[in-house]
Amino acid sequence: MTLRRSFAVLFLLFLIQFVSAQKKTAVISGRVLDENENPVARVSVVVLGQTNGISTSDSGTFKLKVPANKAFAIVFTYTGYKQEQRNFILNENENEMVVIRMEKKAKELEEVIITNDRKQREEAGLMLINPKQVINIPSPTGGIESMIKVFVGSNNELTSNYSVRGGNYDENLIYVNDFEIFRPYLVKSGQQEGLSFINPELTRTVSFYNGGFQAKYGDKMSSVLDIQYKKPKRFGGSAYISLLEQGFNVEGTDKKNKFTYLLGVRNKSNQNLLSSQETKGSYIPSSADFQGLFTYQFTNKLSAELLTNFSKTKFTLIPEFSSQTASVFSAYYTSNLGLDTYFEGREKDEYKTNFVGLSVIQQPRSNLRLKWMASYFQDNEKETVDIIGAYIFGERSFDKTQSDYGQITNPLGVGQYQQYTRDRLNIDVWNISHKGTLRKNRNFWQWGATAEKQLVHDKLHEWELQDSAGYTLPYNPSQLNMSSYLHSAADLDINRFSGYIQDNISFHDSSGFTLQAGARLNYNTLNKEFLVSPRVGLSWTPTTWKRDIVFKGALGLYQQPPFYREMRRYDGTLNTDLKSQKSWQVTAGMDYNFVGLNDRALRFTAEAYYKGMWDVVPYDIDNVNLRYYGQNNAKAYATGLEMRLFGDIVKDAESWVSLGFMRTRENIEGDYYYDYKLDSLNQPVDSTKHEGGWFRRPTDRLITFGLFFQDYLSTNKNFKVYLNTLYGTNLPYNVPGSVKYRNALTIDPYIRVDIGFSALLLDSDRSKRRSHSPFKGFENIWATLEVFNLLDRDNVISYQFIKDYSNTTYAIPNRLTPRLLNIKVVARW
Repeated sequence: MTLRRSFAVLFLLFLIQFVSAQKKTAVISGRVLDENENPVARVSVVVLGQTNGISTSDSGTFKLKVPANKAFAIVFTYTGYKQEQRNFILNENENEMVVIRMEKKAKELEEVIITNDRKQREEAGLMLINPKQVINIPSPTGGIESMIKVFVGSNNELTSNYSVRGGNYDENLIYVNDFEIFRPYLVKSGQQEGLSFINPELTRTVSFYNGGFQAKYGDKMSSVLDIQYKKPKRFGGSAYISLLEQGFNVEGTDKKNKFTYLLGVRNKSNQNLLSSQETKGSYIPSSADFQGLFTYQFTNKLSAELLTNFSKTKFTLIPEFSSQTASVFSAYYTSNLGLDTYFEGREKDEYKTNFVGLSVIQQPRSNLRLKWMASYFQDNEKETVDIIGAYIFGERSFDKTQSDYGQITNPLGVGQYQQYTRDRLNIDVWNISHKGTLRKNRNFWQWGATAEKQLVHDKLHEWELQDSAGYTLPYNPSQLNMSSYLHSAADLDINRFSGYIQDNISFHDSSGFTLQAGARLNYNTLNKEFLVSPRVGLSWTPTTWKRDIVFKGALGLYQQPPFYREMRRYDGTLNTDLKSQKSWQVTAGMDYNFVGLNDRALRFTAEAYYKGMWDVVPYDIDNVNLRYYGQNNAKAYATGLEMRLFGDIVKDAESWVSLGFMRTRENIEGDYYYDYKLDSLNQPVDSTKHEGGWFRRPTDRLITFGLFFQDYLSTNKNFKVYLNTLYGTNLPYNVPGSVKYRNALTIDPYIRVDIGFSALLLDSDRSKRRSHSPFKGFENIWATLEVFNLLDRDNVISYQFIKDYSNTTYAIPNRLTPRLLNIKVVARW
């Protein structure tokens, strides 16, 4: 081949390659209209993932060259209107015509957001949570509480309970539309729990105070969760279904917008989740509730609302067999150990709660608001247990090459136990309250008064018999002893009276200061304590600084009058002379808004705190069961630092990162411990008794970390991923009822990663749907695949204690859920 011919061939190949490398394109054109079919000019039209785009003309038209033969999305944005997105796949040289209808944002919603943002920045310890994100968080329990755990940490995915700054579950306040919410009291484990009271689909705003809250909130020591439900402006609703939970919600208003209704029905069954527990058997959990919020606007100055909730939870367990791996409670034994238990009998629990609340709201003047409230709460609980377990305990074979793999090859102990429970609890709470606000000049006055009557009827009958190698524990040759025995009955009739007054003073015009000062009053007829709790908060926005920073602080007295659970001692009797637990708390922090990488708006908050407590009632935690000592015989403290980052780490996808450091200790009167001396065979021969001093509290966790992260495909926002990560260092575990073995064990760090993948099955563009389509009225439909416990980590929640032939005690860990898949579909209209 000649040189000229070779050159011609090479040139032809290069030309073919050059032509084939050119981008294949198509064209999209159309018009953008508003809700009244009027053209919208200067709307931004951009291919998702690109930075350059075009704007619509004065007549609302546009024309855009786009890539062909691949999926892409176009985003339409304009100030004051909701963002619209459309997805396409076009052939080469195809010309697509579309009509885009943009919907205006609600002005009322914008005003609420602005007000709430200012409120969040001025009040210590306050976090605002977007309820729309709650439905996205991958978590077995779901709900608002799952989002709160990102900020405060957790060690149990089966419960909606949470611990805040060293406090326990009973130290948290929950309000819905200003009504205080209660939960069942006898629940001992997360698997018995049903639905949380709060329905995320009905929620409008979520305010969470993790400390330093104002006097207008109640008399507890840790946190406040303040929920406001929606007030509908049009007909709509949602429905969702998953392997764990199903729900249906509808909302609407009459033609004159005077009457509104908000209804929600939910059903939950954790059977798929619990069937993976270490104890195998028949799990039959079920929980259902109905909630309704009805409002009526009589005049511009007078309205009323009715909040109702009816909830029923049943839990039945017929255990068959469990196989557990043991950790050692003895300092001189380190073999691989196992516990196999065979069961007979069953557990059957039932919890019913009913709530009705009526409020009348008056607005005599624009700056004066009065609210009159009456509510009734009823709680009926039953727990019945008849279970016999026969066990063998010893060294387990972990050699997969042997035929006895997984079996106990060297028995160290055998025995059986019998558990019997007949617990009944009935609680009735009547409440009458008044709340008012008055805004005048720089002052914003708030006040309230409450009268409450509580009736408690309680019957407790529990015992457990342990038989080890032919003799009962504790062993006594002359009589038969139960390892535990509780039998008591109580009837309480308590009247409680409380009130508050506070003033929020703004000095923004001159110095950038805001001051909140107030006090709470509380009295009850049970122990006849009269409590006064002053509280003050301060925020400062430096007016001469260029950086957007707010400094905040709070100081106050927080006192918690005893209720049913704190008064109950370990032997089941009630201490009706129990005093209120008391604490003084100080917090100081900052709130900093700044622009991060790629012009992302971010917010960083940091807060340090100290809680000094006295007249403390010590307690042990076993799963979610709180066992109080029933005595004001301890003092305690909690101190720490919390830091959080909020914002669009990915554009239009809000995420949160939280990191906390904490130390909490308690000093119990009369506690002690032993230092054991061992001989050459590692057997204890002598011991020295020491006064206890300061011990770790059951909630003492040095480090907590939480992450909620959202992302989507760079070319299509309709495919999203949600990541929920929790980490907490170890917790102490106390031998129940034993002062001697305070902090005897530790629960390993809690590590939990849940992930969800969502896809949009039906978007909000109704113009493309046929008139007879069954989905004509739907706004959107999403499908989600969730993977719980992605790392398949065996997190420990509590311990079971077993003794061998030589009377040595071993701790058998009770573990939480392994990896599990869940599918969820959510539709809104």
